[in-house]
Amino acid sequence: MTQVVLGENEGIDSALRRFKRQVSKAGILADVKFHRHFETPSEKRKRKLVLARRNRRF
Repeated sequence: MTQVVLGENEGIDSALRRFKRQVSKAGILADVKFHRHFETPSEKRKRKLVLARRNRRF
């Protein structure tokens, strides 16, 4: 669960920006996209290969 605690004099715009950054770092929106529809076994293999390639690079 992603949370953002507001500072004393922090504006809502900067808090929203921090929240969006944390959500994208956590990969929440990407996970929602993957689970939005049925994924065939070949799509699942392809996604895992791309993910492994990305993780190996970093």
